[in-house]
Amino acid sequence: MPLQIPDPVLGTWAKGFSARAAGLRLSEVAAAGLHLSDMSTPVLTVHQGALDHNEATVFSWAAEQGVLLAPHGKTTMAPALWQRLLDAGAWGISVATPWQADVAVEAGVTTVLIANGLTDVAAARRLGALLAADPQLRILCWADSVATVGILAEAQLDPTHPLDVLVELGGIGGRTGARTVEEGERIARAIAAAPGLRLAGVTGYEGPFGPDRSDASVAAVDAYLATLVELHSRLVYPDGIRPVVSAGGSSFPDRAAAVLSPLAAGGADVVLRSGAFQIHDDGFYSRMSPFGPIAGTQPLRSAMHAWARVVSQPEPGLALLDAGRRDVPFDLDLPVPQSVDGEITALNDQHAFLNTADGVEVHPGDVVRLGLSHPCTAFDKWRVVAIIDDPDAADPRVIGAVATCF
Repeated sequence: MPLQIPDPVLGTWAKGFSARAAGLRLSEVAAAGLHLSDMSTPVLTVHQGALDHNEATVFSWAAEQGVLLAPHGKTTMAPALWQRLLDAGAWGISVATPWQADVAVEAGVTTVLIANGLTDVAAARRLGALLAADPQLRILCWADSVATVGILAEAQLDPTHPLDVLVELGGIGGRTGARTVEEGERIARAIAAAPGLRLAGVTGYEGPFGPDRSDASVAAVDAYLATLVELHSRLVYPDGIRPVVSAGGSSFPDRAAAVLSPLAAGGADVVLRSGAFQIHDDGFYSRMSPFGPIAGTQPLRSAMHAWARVVSQPEPGLALLDAGRRDVPFDLDLPVPQSVDGEITALNDQHAFLNTADGVEVHPGDVVRLGLSHPCTAFDKWRVVAIIDDPDAADPRVIGAVATCF
């Protein structure tokens, strides 16, 4: 499924890309002979080898588990990276908002799962028009209340090109989602009765029920997933529909597969939405992801790094780098220096405070590699991201670039 990949001409708007890249189209970067030393700091890079490894690991695991993947495209919002996922066998691409769905459809994604409630009548009409214009397109969204179904019904969508709606089930202490199975049944009946809508399955997000990988968290996640199974078993789907049962963020895809995969034998598409696995990280997901010993696979590798230059060394043990909150994620963990022994203790808009270990010296102009936490809030700070061959090389080669659509 070839997507429409953004191919802009690079200029000063492309943070991190130096004068040597100005005037190149994105597709020309691979052949330009650039190295990391040709880039301007700060710069975000993606490691090609880690991408290959992570994708192969997770898609192979999913096939063994008998589950499908609709990776969350909002992680990178990069159609070139979505293309890799679809080429690897993704069932579709998940997004979080109607606007992101527009981006995915315009790029050419033919199965788009909006992993959220849709409560905007104008957006529902727009999606309905897209469905009517392309019989190969499938768009699915969520509803966690009868009121949400009523909003979707106001859009008066064409019943011959219905919008597929999944009942979202949550739980006390969760995020969105109906709080009981019985309420989920009422929502399903409302969907079935609304012209232009089609009851297409059940869904939810297990992340809030397990803040870590403790036995108690895993048990709470499993108990929640069991309610999805129960709701699915109570629903009557329209003729000709293969219902979707979807869960599985990036922290507990193993539990979603274990609890939900038996439903595939009964005719359901069990769809996991983990999106962070493609990039992974050196922070939150390195602690939470089951891939490795828990899932019986090779561990995933962080594909993303930031590179920042020392701009000041005002006192012993302290250096200031030129990467700050505008450049690197900080919502879950601060960046971790990987090429020098030290700690990032704070970020300003354009500076990172690096406390170096005893005996470690850095000097103005030195470049420091940073490990990052949370790809979702790394990519949204960059309009173009460089792809490199080897982050451990003395001067990594830039072998490509991808554009984001934030």
